[in-house]
Amino acid sequence: MAGAVLIGATMLAACTAPSPGDADPTSSRTPSAVAPESPTPTSTPTPSVATPALVPDGTADDNLPYFASIVAAVAAGPDSVAGRAYIDALVAGGFDKSAMQVTNDQSTVGNAAESIQFSVLWAGECLVGQVGPATGAPVAVVLPAVGAGECLIGQTRPIDW
Repeated sequence: MAGAVLIGATMLAACTAPSPGDADPTSSRTPSAVAPESPTPTSTPTPSVATPALVPDGTADDNLPYFASIVAAVAAGPDSVAGRAYIDALVAGGFDKSAMQVTNDQSTVGNAAESIQFSVLWAGECLVGQVGPATGAPVAVVLPAVGAGECLIGQTRPIDW
């Protein structure tokens, strides 16, 4: 029985942790600081949003995003209810001035218009914009041409500048 106690004591001694003074030159007692592997960040390609551009051989529908972007840019500026500003911006964007119409900025009694409309006749259809306090956000749509290749019904002002 004394042998069994000695074997048990020896086994117990082997299982106990060494005291801080015990040094084992063959092993390191410093815990290794291994950080858990974190997932490698992967970049998900951001879909590029193409800047709208004039499509000279395209339809009115093809050119609506470009027309709308010009309308939105002018609407965000200081001349948001000035017909000339839209016509000038559309001309600068490559649209044909001779194919445009615009309504008056003022009513017949001289009050500011509650909304103005402007248009570009394009391949038999009309790119039409509308802005103003009564409209809310700028509107840009494609509509069928009316009459003899016109886009706006009613009185429009001459584009003589």
